[in-house]
Amino acid sequence: MCSSNTGKLLQIAAGMLLGIAVPAAQGAPLQAATGQYVPGEVLVRFHQSLTAAKRAAIVSAMGNAVRTDYRNSWVRISLPTGRSVRQAVADYRTDPDVAVAQPNYRYHAMAVPDDPYFGELWAFQNTGQTVSYSPLQGVYGQIYPTHNPGTAGDDMDIVPAWSHITDCSRVIVAVVDTGVNYNQQDLSGNMWNSAGVTYNGASLVHSGYNFIGNNNDPMDYNGHGTHVAGIIGAEGNNASGTTGVCWKASIMAVRVLDASGSGTTSSVVQGIDFAVANGAKVINLSLGANGPSDPLFSDAITNAENSGVVVVTAAGNNGVDNDSGNNATYPCDFSQPNLICVAALDQSYSLASFSDWGPTSVDVGAPGTNILSTYAGTNATAYDSNATPFTSGWTETETSASSSGWTPWTGSSPLIPPVNGAPVPALTDPSNWPSGVYASNTDDDAYQTVNLSGVNAAAFYAYLYANVTSDGSIALACSPTGGDPFAAASPDYLIAPTYTDTAPTAPSGASFIPVSADLSGCLTTGCTVGLRLATGPTQDYGAALFDLYIETLTLNTSTYNVLNGTSMATPEVSGLAAMLFAFNPLDTYSDVVNAIEQGGRPVASLAGMTTTGNAIDVMKSLAYLSPPTGLSATVH
Repeated sequence: MCSSNTGKLLQIAAGMLLGIAVPAAQGAPLQAATGQYVPGEVLVRFHQSLTAAKRAAIVSAMGNAVRTDYRNSWVRISLPTGRSVRQAVADYRTDPDVAVAQPNYRYHAMAVPDDPYFGELWAFQNTGQTVSYSPLQGVYGQIYPTHNPGTAGDDMDIVPAWSHITDCSRVIVAVVDTGVNYNQQDLSGNMWNSAGVTYNGASLVHSGYNFIGNNNDPMDYNGHGTHVAGIIGAEGNNASGTTGVCWKASIMAVRVLDASGSGTTSSVVQGIDFAVANGAKVINLSLGANGPSDPLFSDAITNAENSGVVVVTAAGNNGVDNDSGNNATYPCDFSQPNLICVAALDQSYSLASFSDWGPTSVDVGAPGTNILSTYAGTNATAYDSNATPFTSGWTETETSASSSGWTPWTGSSPLIPPVNGAPVPALTDPSNWPSGVYASNTDDDAYQTVNLSGVNAAAFYAYLYANVTSDGSIALACSPTGGDPFAAASPDYLIAPTYTDTAPTAPSGASFIPVSADLSGCLTTGCTVGLRLATGPTQDYGAALFDLYIETLTLNTSTYNVLNGTSMATPEVSGLAAMLFAFNPLDTYSDVVNAIEQGGRPVASLAGMTTTGNAIDVMKSLAYLSPPTGLSATVH
């Protein structure tokens, strides 16, 4: 049947290394990872007074062989099988006849992937381009106009880093979200290998788990999770689509939010615990909710900390200070040291207009506007109240002759307009809303029939004014078989019938509520979606519903989309965390968090707005990170 969201809703919000490797000076520590120099070889410059014969004798005494004798006393030396480059360099540096000893470093052309949409990825390489990719229509924002085009150079400085590391596949990154379309052409090869893993008695055959449907299929029926996953790890340099921070990745799909992007404490905590138990080193949480602290959620973050897992989360999209008043947003406002909270920057590295901030809660900024990435499929609008008047197709029923019922509102605009500020039509009860009062002791229903057949998912979105006292309520319900969904003995609620406002005030003091619901259990030709105002003996100012639309999703393997939000900034940080873990597997979560936060780039728009005042900078974080340890080179 139609999915129920009756719990607390958690809603989506999304020196060592330079451009080219620099040889180490004599006596400096050998810092490069094995892949940055040729295994089985070292370069040695002897003092110029030594003859070629003397140089060869010293090399032979070391058990090595001269491969090439260059001008100016440089010698290219081959090491025997099993001899460490690191140790050989150290040994030659102790010889008084040696001026310089170093590895034979590798040099590369700056790595830019051949993915056809790379030019749109300003977060990775900002050339001052205009992002113009035509996004899908739907619930998420379209092209963000401010600073588009932006400022050349305001980006993550990741292109030079790709000359050193592109493969993060040894690090599992859990996308705890709406799921992931694991068949998407840029993601299918970069999903976590779950072969042999079981959960709740089921073998994991699709790279993760679904805590909404409680099954082993974490398919994304919203699009948000797939977009997040692509930012982290869309396959790079495959001549297809886009690229992620990591060209090779291991993405664990953990579905904890439904098709409308909503979930509960229970689903999210289970998802985090699942990720930790199955080896994730980074968890991406592009989700959150404003409200009181959630102890169970906090415990899950602590559990991740105890397992050495970095958790990256979104600051929120309300454009407020999370540290002020009642604006706390969780998990961002949790204080565990393994948690990184991320604000969104635009294409000129100004704080995005929608982004939350917080001098003590939000840590870093990252690009979060006009972000192109993978998507789960194509969207379509099945119903839009702004395009289809409430007078068309709505059926109204009531249980009391004295009730005025649900009627289309003909006023110019609600007292608190929606986000775009434009006048909109509304469905109201009573008919003379906002000045009248609704009838007492009655149940008023209004419902609309929508054809939702032939799609993979559908979701309901609207804004609601709720001004009813504690003896009344407002509810949404759906029926896949048609008719008044509340006529059934046990209505299938989309939201719990508990939207009340205990203070009987005029609509200007009413609760302004964004509502969303998963309609994936109502994918029929005659699905009906209904709204009920149930009243008690107290009379009050009623309710108004506006900006209602129903969006469908049809899955495919080749769609890309542009989205905006702190949800999009978050996975850029998660991808960087995976890259840092992959670069030096022996580093701890603290090393990685410090490298991201303290190794960032100071940005004026974040000064005093975050704990660091920094935007992420990939090259600076790699340089900040402890050099790789425990590595040796052998000849194969």
